[in-house]
Amino acid sequence: MSEQKLSIVCGIPLADEPGIGTLTIPGYLREVVARYGAAEALVLRNGGHRIAWSYDDLLARSLEVARALVASGAGKNTRVGILMTNRPEFLAALFGAALAGAVPVALSTFSTVPELDYLLGASQISVLIYEQVVLKKDFGAMLEGLESGLLAAKPNALLSARWPFLRQLVVLGGVPGSGEPARASFGGAVEGWSEFLTRGTAVPESLVLSRADSVCPSDPGGIFFSSGTTSLPKGIAHSQRAFAIQWWRWPQVFAMREPVRSWTGNGFFWSGNVSMIVGSAFSSGGAVILQRMFEETEALDLISSEQITFMAGRPHQWARLQASPNWATADLSSLKYVTRGDILRQHPTAGFDWEEPMSFGTTETMTICTSFGRDVTAEHYQGSCGPPLPGNVLKIVDPLTGAPVPVGQRGEMCIKGPTLMSGYLGKAPEQCFDAEGFYCSGDGGYVDGDGRFFWEGRLTDMIKTGGANVSPEEVDAVIARFSGVKRTQTVGVPDDLLGEMVVSCIVPVDGVIIDEPTLLSFLKKELASFKIPRRVLLFTDADYALTGNEKIKASDIRDKAVARLAAG
Repeated sequence: MSEQKLSIVCGIPLADEPGIGTLTIPGYLREVVARYGAAEALVLRNGGHRIAWSYDDLLARSLEVARALVASGAGKNTRVGILMTNRPEFLAALFGAALAGAVPVALSTFSTVPELDYLLGASQISVLIYEQVVLKKDFGAMLEGLESGLLAAKPNALLSARWPFLRQLVVLGGVPGSGEPARASFGGAVEGWSEFLTRGTAVPESLVLSRADSVCPSDPGGIFFSSGTTSLPKGIAHSQRAFAIQWWRWPQVFAMREPVRSWTGNGFFWSGNVSMIVGSAFSSGGAVILQRMFEETEALDLISSEQITFMAGRPHQWARLQASPNWATADLSSLKYVTRGDILRQHPTAGFDWEEPMSFGTTETMTICTSFGRDVTAEHYQGSCGPPLPGNVLKIVDPLTGAPVPVGQRGEMCIKGPTLMSGYLGKAPEQCFDAEGFYCSGDGGYVDGDGRFFWEGRLTDMIKTGGANVSPEEVDAVIARFSGVKRTQTVGVPDDLLGEMVVSCIVPVDGVIIDEPTLLSFLKKELASFKIPRRVLLFTDADYALTGNEKIKASDIRDKAVARLAAG
């Protein structure tokens, strides 16, 4: 009997991947600026104000930030926290930190007071650049409330026992036209944005460029924090090349052949957002169209006024667009690429037929690590997430023993490669990777004889019903395409007969009535019978517990479903 082939699949060498340029963050910026110089790189509209930067402007503004950081004493690998909405200064701070040899740390604007306290301590940042007010949050007041016992409070000379690495606070007011002022306080330790930039006027640009030239692809590139759906957020450190590879890669994977105008209303503190939006726009010579935070009426207006071609978002956001009062009069004819865009495709002016290529990725892999790309047909995918991308090695292991399983057998997906995280902050390598350097994702699936990875959901969230496995994500992906669904979370509820019963918990768009028989009929066309929810429960936004990254805590929803069913 011949020995069974094990589930270990290698992607092609990274060196053979087309379209990959310089593999550092400052190198990437300078390369795209050299290509597209005077072309429009980013746009932010605020009321009657339109802010537009060319690629040349972006480099100039980033160099301003870098010079200010150098003048402030930032050295190699100094951590620079960025806490702000989607605005031009975010990208200037990200690229500026990298040009100075520092490490940008993206912090969530959804943070509560305890979460902000935790993030500042865990990230060990030395410089915090923050926006004064975001919606109802006053981050300056939050900081002052947390640290009342400063040891010293001078600009660029802050001494705090609570956050012992923090030396400098820089505050921004609102964008032009907003009327939101910056408040430099905190015992006199806070510096305004313009004062901060003035610090760097004496620093030669040549010094910054020399620092940028010294950065290596393996050097620290940036830090993101996980969603924290079940525990405190984990700090995830990525190399320079992880950022650059994915930026170069996105237009190739998405088969984007022209300059792309990429919209985002989702925070750049998400690795997927800063990777996908920046890469699809800048690597193609297009522009990033910024929305400070998602708002449906403004987003619809931006599509037409800025001729947006690419939108990356979530189905519940598209549902909010559909429910917006200007939906009927909106012009979506410029759109060519929309992730999970079934709802937007229903608009009479939408003419795109593009489908997002099936892929798999995590924050730990700086977004996607498996995919064929958009140029490959659905028949070739066969429902898979594709093979490992160039440079990656994938294996499927027995979750209990860690041993690779035969091809076709289900297990835990493990991955390593050039975009894999350097590690978790505060964790030893053996706490992040297995003995061979693989990240064990906690996701279940299998590979076939052609090396394609078939994802079947989180191992911990898998519903076992009547002896069969059901992936909640698979069910929710189909439900999200049903008109009027704003949010959905499918959970497994204990059942004497089935072990677990599939229950879908749905928040409708405001004013919409979800007809359960019609929904179930819709699902039966897309899902196997054992995956169809036995019960559909309707909730409100207030019932859903969201983390700082707008992710739903499945355990909380499961508890609510159990209570609702028990109450009859």
